[in-house]
Amino acid sequence: MSVTLRKRKNADGTTSLRLDIYRDGKHKIETLKHLQLAKTSNINDRENNKELLQQAEAIRLARAIELESNNYSTDSEAAKKTIITIWMQTYIDGYTKKDKRNMQGVLNRFTEFLKQNKKTGLTFGNINALLIEDFIDYLQSKSTGEGAKSYYSRFKKMLKNAYRKKFMKDNILDEVERKVKGKAKKKDTLTLEEMKVLAATPTESSEVKRAALFCSVTGLSWIDVKQLTWSKIKVNSRVLEIVRSKLKDENNTVTIPLNDTAIKLLGKASLPDAKIFDLPTANGANKTLKAWVLRAGIDKKITWHNLRHGYGTNLILNDVDILTTSKLLGHSSTDQTMRYVKAAEEMKQKATDKLNFDL
Repeated sequence: MSVTLRKRKNADGTTSLRLDIYRDGKHKIETLKHLQLAKTSNINDRENNKELLQQAEAIRLARAIELESNNYSTDSEAAKKTIITIWMQTYIDGYTKKDKRNMQGVLNRFTEFLKQNKKTGLTFGNINALLIEDFIDYLQSKSTGEGAKSYYSRFKKMLKNAYRKKFMKDNILDEVERKVKGKAKKKDTLTLEEMKVLAATPTESSEVKRAALFCSVTGLSWIDVKQLTWSKIKVNSRVLEIVRSKLKDENNTVTIPLNDTAIKLLGKASLPDAKIFDLPTANGANKTLKAWVLRAGIDKKITWHNLRHGYGTNLILNDVDILTTSKLLGHSSTDQTMRYVKAAEEMKQKATDKLNFDL
C-alpha cells in the first residue's frame, strides 16, 4: 500500500505530475492536471513550480492517509508531516461553495499569523489548542464587528474536515477553551427616500447603478447579481428564482417576487444564458458605489452588502412579517433575520426622537 508522486516531461517543456497508487495488488494512476509545472526560464517560474510541488505533496499525503484510514487508530506519519497551510490551500482549491473567497481570506490570515510567530511549516502533528487560541486573539486584533467570528467559523470548518480525513487522531477543536468575542458592527442602510435620491443621481457606470438599485429592491447579494442570467427570471409570473448555497452541505431555492421597479431595472430580455448585468470586479463595483453615494450627498458608508441589509430592514420597516422577510432573504432560520428587526426598531426610535420638544 503506497502513494508515490511521479513527474513526466512533456514535449513542450512542461512537466506533468501524477500519483501512482498501489493498494491490495491494484495499481491506479491519478493525474494532477491542475498542477502542471512550467518550463523554468526565470526565478518566478522556479518559485511557482516549488509551490505546485508542495501542493502535489500535500495531495499525496492526503491520499496516503485515506488508504490507511480503514485501519486508523493512531496519528499516521503522513499526517504528522503534512503542512497545514499547504493542505488548506489544496482544500480551498477544490472548494465549490460561494464563500470560497472568504475561505481564502481565512488561510491568508492564518499564514500571516504563523509568519509572525515564526511557525511557518506547521504540521498537523504540531498543532495544539493553545496555538489556536492565539490565532483567535490574532483574528480579534485584526477584525471589527463579526469579522473574527466569521473567519474563525471557516477556520474550524477546515480543521473539522481535516479531522474527518484522518489527518488528526483527535478533534483538536474540542480542547479550545477561548471563545471568539465581538459584537456585530452596525451597518448603514439606505432608506426608500435615499434610494430615490440615488436613482436620480448620475454615476460613471450605468450597469453598476442598475444592478445596485435592483439589489436594493430584491435583496440579491453581489455574487447573485454578478452571475444572474435571464434563465432565472420568470417574466410572466414576475418572479426571480435562484439557488443559494449554504455554509452547510445543502442548497435551497429562493423565490423573490419582482415589483414594477425591479422589472424596469431588468431592461430588455435576452437569451436564457445571457447575463443581465455587465459588471466589473467586486472592488470596482464598490468603488463606483461609494463615489455615487457621495455624489448623491448621502452621508453613509454603503457597500454592496449594505444594499442587501437595507432590503431586509426596509421590509421590516414596511410591516412585512419576520417569517416572510426571512424567506425572501433565503435565511435558513429567523435568527439570522432578527438583525433587520433590530435595525428597523432603531430607525423607528431615531424617527420618533426627532419629534422631541421642550416642555
